[in-house]
Amino acid sequence: MKNLSQTWNLDPFFAGGSESPEFAQYLNQLEAGIEGLSGTISSLESANSVDAWVSVLKTVQEVFANLRYATSFTSCLLAQNVKDQHAKIVHGRITQLSAQHGAAMTVLDKQILAADDNTWAALLKDERVQPIAFYLDERRLRAGEKMAPEMEALAGDLAVDGYHAWGSLYNTLIGRMAIKVESGGEVKELSVGQAQNLYSGAPDRNVREAAFQAWEEAFAQNEELFAANLNHLGGFRWAHYKARGWDSILKEPCDINRMSRATLDVMWDVIDKNKEVFVKFLNRKAELIGADKLSYYDLYASTSTVETSYTYDEGANFIVEQFQEFSPDFADFAKQAFEQSWIEAEDRPGKRPGGFCTGFPGKNETRIFMTYDNSMGAVSTLAHELGHAYHAHVMGDMPFFSRLYAMNVAETASTFAETLVTSAAVRAAKSDDEKIALLEEKVHGSIAMYMDIHARFIFENNFYDERQKGLVSAERLNELMVEAQQKSYRDSLELYHPRFWASKLHFYSTSVPFYNFPYTFGFLFSTGVYALALQEGPTFADKYVALLRDTASMTVEELAQKHLGVDLTQPEFWQNAVDITVKDAEEFLRLTAGKVAAK
Repeated sequence: MKNLSQTWNLDPFFAGGSESPEFAQYLNQLEAGIEGLSGTISSLESANSVDAWVSVLKTVQEVFANLRYATSFTSCLLAQNVKDQHAKIVHGRITQLSAQHGAAMTVLDKQILAADDNTWAALLKDERVQPIAFYLDERRLRAGEKMAPEMEALAGDLAVDGYHAWGSLYNTLIGRMAIKVESGGEVKELSVGQAQNLYSGAPDRNVREAAFQAWEEAFAQNEELFAANLNHLGGFRWAHYKARGWDSILKEPCDINRMSRATLDVMWDVIDKNKEVFVKFLNRKAELIGADKLSYYDLYASTSTVETSYTYDEGANFIVEQFQEFSPDFADFAKQAFEQSWIEAEDRPGKRPGGFCTGFPGKNETRIFMTYDNSMGAVSTLAHELGHAYHAHVMGDMPFFSRLYAMNVAETASTFAETLVTSAAVRAAKSDDEKIALLEEKVHGSIAMYMDIHARFIFENNFYDERQKGLVSAERLNELMVEAQQKSYRDSLELYHPRFWASKLHFYSTSVPFYNFPYTFGFLFSTGVYALALQEGPTFADKYVALLRDTASMTVEELAQKHLGVDLTQPEFWQNAVDITVKDAEEFLRLTAGKVAAK
């Protein structure tokens, strides 16, 4: 593949961007469909038969898929240009439509709860319904744990200009920010995403420090706004939970991720018991750059003098080559994504930070967003997002409800793809110096999952504990953030990131609470899957697809038992997975010992 486009093509969905007449017409049709949905569902009161249920569920899935389609398109518009004012207006309309749709789904919950046991059992056994039986039974269980459907519908309506409005405000605040960084005697005005790339990845430590200080100063100037934002999100969430009779902030995120608290607790416990080698890794990095301790802005910067650089075309071809060794189908899919311009990778101002993959139900296409900078980290991110895309692809022929997999298992596919690429890069290293550089990049992934994500998890738990008692000041939020980082990183850093809470989009998500631990789950779960792939060889590809197709049809404990034969509530699986990542850190320490001694 040569001369690949680094900008995506959104015209197959709607030509003309946020002001597309076709998109406006689609939204009008979507609105009509959502407005009629409650009546369609309510018809079950007078025709409560299996055939009636099948007909209604077909309509419900179609409308839900259409809403997801519109949401994905708008997400792409906002990501590619954070100042697209019309896209923001459209996003506001979709937020309202989502609330109306949520209200209709509470009517569905009411009918689900009202169905007698015999009708319900007959429905789930019907061959037309069996593919979505898990989703429906799960919905019946969850509906019984919430407020009355009418109250949930009211809460959803109020959330439009309350809960979700605060989430949208975060995007507005970020979009207005510009971070001024001095480099080479010149002051440059950078977007949040560009400044983040600079402070985390610039080779020159002085440049990283200057960018980090500029970042902190910019967020300090706005911290009261961000604090108000986070407090009101947290307050709304707690009020809603308490109205439902819930006393744990982790109930909903565990339910959403279809995992037990026992699984979550044992995962973090195993990680915490294995951090010592990663602390040694951080200390070794400090020695290599001539510092007593690392600062936050040093965490993901390379200590190597070897520059492993990939142009976009080179990165794309390397990814496809590694996917080919595992699965020709996976490779063919990735080639399609590259060649048909499904990926927005251009490094330019005005883009939002981070990366994501979003799907378009019915069209069975995805779009990937990131900012490519020719680093191995960018290649890894690209592979990661392609893993998400492939996951959606292999489930494309399934009913919509059986494709609604949770975030934690979504991260399994993405991290598995990333591991295929990064492990291949290490094996292909032509020298110890190159291998050190690539191992460092791999261990950075473990640091992110075991320490960075853990700090986020600790911070959110502590924030919500304090939020129950009242508003939490910006100053206190800074303290909570540093305390969480000190605990997670085992006091191994000299300078921490007090305003990380203000800068991280995930804390402001109104779609997924605790947008952190699913990443670590997916990272370790995929590591276990990768180990099996190495043991079994090419025949594992079909089993891998079977696992992915089941990700929305059972709990993670059931998924692991069925496809891997392991018990996720016990430490053995997690320890085996962590052991694989520990070997990378140990090998890095072995290879760099001589370099420290030479100094």
